[in-house]
Amino acid sequence: MNKPITWRPSPERVRSGLFCGCVLAVWVAALVLTPRYVQASPVAVRFPEGLTHGFLIVKSLVGDVIGHGELTQRIKDGGVAESRLVFNFKDGSVHDETVAFSQQRIFRLIRYQLIQRGPSFPEQMDVMVDRAASKYEVRLRRAESGTEQFVAGDIELPKDAYNGMIVTTLLNLPKGESEIVNVLAFTPEPTAITLELAYVGEHLIRVGDQRRKAWQYSFKPDIGPIKKFLGKMLGKLPADFHYDCYILADDVPGFVRFEGPLQLMGPVLSIELTSPQLAKAEDQKHATK
Repeated sequence: MNKPITWRPSPERVRSGLFCGCVLAVWVAALVLTPRYVQASPVAVRFPEGLTHGFLIVKSLVGDVIGHGELTQRIKDGGVAESRLVFNFKDGSVHDETVAFSQQRIFRLIRYQLIQRGPSFPEQMDVMVDRAASKYEVRLRRAESGTEQFVAGDIELPKDAYNGMIVTTLLNLPKGESEIVNVLAFTPEPTAITLELAYVGEHLIRVGDQRRKAWQYSFKPDIGPIKKFLGKMLGKLPADFHYDCYILADDVPGFVRFEGPLQLMGPVLSIELTSPQLAKAEDQKHATK
């Protein structure tokens, strides 16, 4: 029997897109796997995204709280969904990710921006990709050497490019199905690689006193197109390197937990939902002064 995962849902209405931004373009380039030459395809919309405001907690694998996150999502003109996820870490690091996408029959990425700064990230990153303008900009600064690279140019995004949307795609997969999509890895030039969202099986979770089930997925990228970039790092990857995501196994699915690094060579983290709570009485007094 798998060990139960304790889940404490937010009292806010938890929509299917509560954690659509956490799975990044950088980490998909990090797993060293046998290449999978499988045709990727756009993911059909089963649960359209809408207004969302949710909160997350970031822990180390030993359970220490190392940061908090906040996700806001709204529908803009033309029915475009825009989702922004911000993580603030105790060491002062910041992860700020914004993705805009359409959801008419299939999910389609329109614009993607990512900023990662601070000691939690070996590479300081500032990325922008715009489908309508067919443009990209990438600025990388490596913490070890202090060297900085800036590249910009034209890009034609695949129809199923899903940077910042991986969990959203998982929420829309039929029960027990795996899928192949594309993501951009920044080396620093953006390179499209295929990513298998592999269904692993069911796990027992707890919601208060209730026992529920969650589907586990693992992420398996084809690193063939970026082997040269990874060559000098292959001997440095952590032994427990992995990416797993747990989705509530229900008629209306929901995010439960993500395990993995937020950046290549970064530590493996656990990210879950958390709930806002009323401040203590003494804090309330200070707030009213």
